[in-house]
Amino acid sequence: MTDLPMSFPSDGEFLRKRVLPVFGLSAAIYGGSLVAGLHINAVVLSIAVMMTLCLLRLPVAIALVSAAVLGGLQAGVSMTETITALNENLLIGSQVGMTYIMIGAFAVALARSGLLELLAAKISGRLGTGEAATGKSIKWTLLLILCAASVMSQNLIPVHIAFIPVLIPPLLGIMNRLRMDRRAVACVLACAISSSYLLLPTGFGAIFLNDILLTNLNNVGADLGLIVTADMAPKAMFLPVMGILAGMFVAVFITYRKPRDYHTIENEAPAAAKVPVTLDLTQLLATIAALLVALVCQIKFDSLLIGAMVGFVILSFAGIFRWRDQDDVFTEGLRMMAQVAVIITIASGFAGVLSATGEVQPLVAASAAFIGENKALGAAIMLLVGLFITIGFGDSFASVPILAPVYVPLALALGFSPLATVALLGAAAALGDAGSPASTITLGATAGLNADGQHDHIKDSVIPTFIHANFGMVLFAWAAALML
Repeated sequence: MTDLPMSFPSDGEFLRKRVLPVFGLSAAIYGGSLVAGLHINAVVLSIAVMMTLCLLRLPVAIALVSAAVLGGLQAGVSMTETITALNENLLIGSQVGMTYIMIGAFAVALARSGLLELLAAKISGRLGTGEAATGKSIKWTLLLILCAASVMSQNLIPVHIAFIPVLIPPLLGIMNRLRMDRRAVACVLACAISSSYLLLPTGFGAIFLNDILLTNLNNVGADLGLIVTADMAPKAMFLPVMGILAGMFVAVFITYRKPRDYHTIENEAPAAAKVPVTLDLTQLLATIAALLVALVCQIKFDSLLIGAMVGFVILSFAGIFRWRDQDDVFTEGLRMMAQVAVIITIASGFAGVLSATGEVQPLVAASAAFIGENKALGAAIMLLVGLFITIGFGDSFASVPILAPVYVPLALALGFSPLATVALLGAAAALGDAGSPASTITLGATAGLNADGQHDHIKDSVIPTFIHANFGMVLFAWAAALML
């Protein structure tokens, strides 16, 4: 067992040296703005407070609610109206949360088939044949497997991030032996997931590209002569996605390439991983059938909830797990996805409060006034404002309808082509999804990599994925807007 390379201050030291100075500085800045008669945009204030509280290790849910209330009060909305806006929008998030819970149950049921454990066992067995000789090949094989699983989880087998808490924990021991930096793994997961739904128009990609992005572009652009078609979205998003992938390669080959030591906890694996390391023909056929039918149902009924539920039922009837264990499997999936579902629900309330303040559009409009007729500057500011807003929401899907009413007219007024307009709005909404404390992508990465308590959500998931997924995307999306 090796010592961890990270050391954390005691609670008293952390409060004295970090929490109190940050609160003091924040209060001084806010008080100074009031004395000077300056108005701080409520959206800017809310998102800044939310990020600060998360960095100070408050639970994300508490940070979201606190920042939402403060933003509402800053905008002059009463406490009652702020809470009403929060509560009314929880319903939207709860619908998504229920979908994630069902997806979690389906993912656990898939794990009971033995596929994921068999994969982990085969990799472990290969390690045992000569760690020194195969260490590097195993490392790259593992990263490729995680990358492929991330892509399939969005487009082919729509379980989103639910596969991470099932597949990753059994592999942590292998990662420890290979001395892999888990921050690199978090970046691979985040970048691969983001790239797949932003570029490939199936599964979650169909929802984002066709149902949300193109629908909003056509609705807002109808009176402005803008018409976009389904084949335009992948073309427009190609360069921005290449920026994300470039960031992933930087994380793997440069930033986090050096070995990092973690404690190896022997004989410890989560319940979802404790499945037989065997797979007979019946299990294989039932698992494939469940995956195919779930995919067909998801496409046919446009519902991930229905697809995951049908897949779960097929695995249950096929005897992948005992009939009497259905409740246990579902509850296990519920526990696995509960934190994500709760935060997604509260994040919807947070987004609702920000919308209720009426200060999202003034923030974007102020940026437009500053831009003038400079296309290069305009593209850069539109992308950065989108990044800031999406960090707060933690959901690129929710950012599109908010940005579209201002971004589409602005892009056309500046002379951007339809393809460039698609790239600007799609990238601006997607920026910050990977890297937000409230994002399902970062929450999922932490759920898997922190199974043994050695991966911090903010320092090891949020900050690394924010830097590597977003910086390259900003640059490549800016180039796409000017070239297309």
